[in-house]
Amino acid sequence: MRKIWVKIDPWDKQLVTAALESGADGILVPKGFSEKIKQLGRIQTISEDGDLILGNDVVFFTIQSGADEEEILKLSRDKKVILQCSDWTIIPLENLIAKGADVIAQVQNFQEAQTAFGILEKGVRQILLHTTDVVEMKKVFSLIRTDETSIQLDAAEITEIRPVGMGDRVCVDTCTAMVPGQGMLVGNSSSALFLIHSESIANPYVSPRPFRVNAGPVHAYTRVAGGKTCYLSDLSAGDTVLIVDYKGNTTEGIVGRLKIEKRPLILITALIAEQRITTLVQNAETIRLTDTEGKPISVVNLAPGDKVLVAVEEGGRHFGHKITETITEK
Repeated sequence: MRKIWVKIDPWDKQLVTAALESGADGILVPKGFSEKIKQLGRIQTISEDGDLILGNDVVFFTIQSGADEEEILKLSRDKKVILQCSDWTIIPLENLIAKGADVIAQVQNFQEAQTAFGILEKGVRQILLHTTDVVEMKKVFSLIRTDETSIQLDAAEITEIRPVGMGDRVCVDTCTAMVPGQGMLVGNSSSALFLIHSESIANPYVSPRPFRVNAGPVHAYTRVAGGKTCYLSDLSAGDTVLIVDYKGNTTEGIVGRLKIEKRPLILITALIAEQRITTLVQNAETIRLTDTEGKPISVVNLAPGDKVLVAVEEGGRHFGHKITETITEK
């Protein structure tokens, strides 16, 4: 997961507040200001008297050329190294990362942040943003917080819907108010996940709960931040899940709680490119899949021949991480 520290120098309460509200992972401030930060919010501080000691735990390095690589590599074994450079073209980031250096790129605007994170063949995982522009700061956070900005979604054709009996079902209540067309990716196989629609739709029986996805049984996989998957039963308050819309755009959502209850389940089977894929969900009208136009389809109205959105990938997963390996799940 990408991390963003914000440098506040000189002291500016408005910038500090913007950094806290944007979800900064840490704030670097001059000596004597760490306590002021703590009064505004709970966050890691980097300073001569902060949680991370500047000059000890964290050091700045002004890079001049590729000849500095070995010194940076040596420093990064024991400290967090913040790289400073006026010319991004001479920063040998790919070489440093390939050698295992834990480096942080100092950037001043969205363009530099985008370069550090994504344009280079191998970007850094963390930046230090130094700007006096609140709008620029929020632009950086809003556009590059997630590791995955989009996921390829395809249409699968429903072939069977069958009741299978009782099981332990998981509702994921997030800290995000989702909108129509958004939900979570869930499935019986880590390589084939269905877009389960959020409960953002009104019906005659239950008020909308746009923060909730009635996702599936405890064993099911779901996609989380960082391109990984985990079991629904492994989630807990404070964890990060991936919220996905029908176009494949993603954002991160924080889990507020899980509700695990015994409920009647149905098995849904679909076909995509001659591959049979399945998921299990609660048998109730408020549980919906998502069609190719982003419209929710209640599972009680689902029929063979309907097209729903799924995310399918080749290979397998090991402890949630994607690997190149032949794995059969059925």
